[in-house]
Amino acid sequence: MTKKYTVLPAFLLSAFIASATPLASPDGKLAIEPGLDSAGHPTYSVSFNGLPVVSSGILGLKADEADFTSFAEIKEGAVVAEDNTWKPVWGEFETIRDNYTEMPVEYTTSDGRKITVRFRAYNDGVAFRYEIPEQQKVNYLTLRDEATTFPLAEDLSVFAIPGDYDTDERLYVESPVSQLGKRMRVRRHTESSGIPGVSVQTPLMAKSTKNKLYVNIHEAALVGYPAMALEVDTANIVFKAHLTPDRNGVRGYLQAPFHTPWRTLIISDDARDILASQLILNLNEPCAIENTDWIKPMKFVGVWWEMFVGRSRTWAYSNKYNAKPGITDYSSLESNGRHPANTENVKKYIDFAAENGIDGVLVEGWNEGWEDWAGWRKNRQFIFDKAYPDFDVEALRDYAAEKGVKLIMHHETAANAADYERQLDRAFQFMVDNNYPAVKTGYVGHIIPRSEYHSSQWMVDHYLHVAQRAADYKIMVDSHEAVRPTGLCRTWPNWIAQESARGGEFESMGGNPPEHTCLLPFTRLKGGPMDYTPGLFQADLSYYGEGKNGGGKTTLARQLALYVTMASPLQMACDLPENYNRFPDAFQFIRDVPLDWSDSRWLEAEPGDYITVARREKNGNDWYIGGVTDENARIAMLDFSFLEPGKKYTATIYEDGADADFRSNQQSYNIRKIKVNSKTKLKQKVAPGGGFAIQIKAADDLAGL
Repeated sequence: MTKKYTVLPAFLLSAFIASATPLASPDGKLAIEPGLDSAGHPTYSVSFNGLPVVSSGILGLKADEADFTSFAEIKEGAVVAEDNTWKPVWGEFETIRDNYTEMPVEYTTSDGRKITVRFRAYNDGVAFRYEIPEQQKVNYLTLRDEATTFPLAEDLSVFAIPGDYDTDERLYVESPVSQLGKRMRVRRHTESSGIPGVSVQTPLMAKSTKNKLYVNIHEAALVGYPAMALEVDTANIVFKAHLTPDRNGVRGYLQAPFHTPWRTLIISDDARDILASQLILNLNEPCAIENTDWIKPMKFVGVWWEMFVGRSRTWAYSNKYNAKPGITDYSSLESNGRHPANTENVKKYIDFAAENGIDGVLVEGWNEGWEDWAGWRKNRQFIFDKAYPDFDVEALRDYAAEKGVKLIMHHETAANAADYERQLDRAFQFMVDNNYPAVKTGYVGHIIPRSEYHSSQWMVDHYLHVAQRAADYKIMVDSHEAVRPTGLCRTWPNWIAQESARGGEFESMGGNPPEHTCLLPFTRLKGGPMDYTPGLFQADLSYYGEGKNGGGKTTLARQLALYVTMASPLQMACDLPENYNRFPDAFQFIRDVPLDWSDSRWLEAEPGDYITVARREKNGNDWYIGGVTDENARIAMLDFSFLEPGKKYTATIYEDGADADFRSNQQSYNIRKIKVNSKTKLKQKVAPGGGFAIQIKAADDLAGL
């Protein structure tokens, strides 16, 4: 059954608004109400427990060939209810429930053009997307703008980074929406948007200062479309979609029939629900890979950290470079003596991985082309199937195989995406021939083609193309400097991780404040797992000499906690092997912690302040708890009721020492064991900028409890 509404002429009833039937979530707490205002603009409103969250947001698209922002008629379709479950290849849960109601709403212009807005309501949030069917006159569209707005019902406090087309590697600022322009350095876009103010990226996390309400704004299933940032009208507390353009100002080139990504709002009165929400994944298509047996979570070490801390300063084999791309004879170049991606050094990492049950070794700087990068603003070209003279591909392949260790390929493109696509098949075949199951890609620099940005439509298509082509070769992808994720890892689970945020490498460049990793699970990680590179045991850079002082803003115990609070199927133990050998009892947790989970329970959470989560390993019964805090010491309250009643367990606690502090005593930690069961309540001390990690295993007795 459908219902049709027609907008009356303004001179008859200027305030008239045509409203469709509100779409309620399965539990009835959330509702989204489509409508059409007196000017013919499509609208929507969102409420939670009867209180407004979004009030009269505007919908629509603008293209050179057609304007889909003003309509004469609205027709609602039948409401459909879905409730099913699906199993991810890897993730925070073994089974995910997909439970929602859906209603399509068709809008028609006075000359007969049509667009459908498909609305969904889940118990944890709402979503909508635009769908343009094939129709006369408008099958090819040059997209200029998306009219979507998110007018918030109150001046929420938000955690945001500037809306930048080329980087996500920023620190978050907390501010009321009304004060964003004063409290953060912002990027003001050159083109006129019609709404004055600043811009921020998604995922955007917000919370109410007067009502207990948490709201996360993002997008899901970003395919064939530019990424969405948000322009901010600070005076009226309105966010508006801002799509990344190419350098000609075009947002996208579209062909009907097509649909946009989903616009998502995760909403709850409990911060833990934001972390637990699987809405983004649920809005993506099911797995497109028929046989996924080759997709394996991996823990790895690598020739990486020593290049950040001064032990080895260069990824390049030589100090010489050409002004023109491509050096034809690297054997004629003299080694700089500072190139760590050499055969003997890599063997040491392979030995360490084998001795400690680590799955893989990542090697950066192994291939020809890094000399050219000295002139990266002009000419950048890497060769992805030719190694430097001091890196013996075949010998290392065989040595790693003998030790039971996998090598992880590194493809830094220096943002020359066009050249990478030309080499892609040859590069992937080289990986297959030499037994590399995974690749870390990189896009540092300004994009080539010169007309594109990191989050424009062409580049969005490029990242997905790399993941899809990699699947043909049974290769897993860890992409760095790529567009922020939107849940596509459900469809392409070989896209096993991304960076796309300010990661652990910044601990060598001034550090990440403790609140940073108390925010990432609420923001960046809502779209998919991150290759954050935790496991830093030596955060004081003065230890390494060579003029480096200060550095990491973390305790050692906090670094262990990150393996649980920032779950990922790809986790690095980022520090030097020598530092792990100095603290073997603490390193044991990194050796033991799983990467794949059957269940996750968020015990405590407040964005920017603290997170405590418990997870059960997949295909096992052991539980792990991770907890992190901001710059303030706190007492975490742990309730072990998630454990099986009547069963006995031993908990090994890796905690901050009594005198630990992220500013002055980072390596103070303690390890203790206690007996626990489902009735246990534990008060756990956490140092400023600190954390704790707990391994819980079944025990034979509870003596002493």
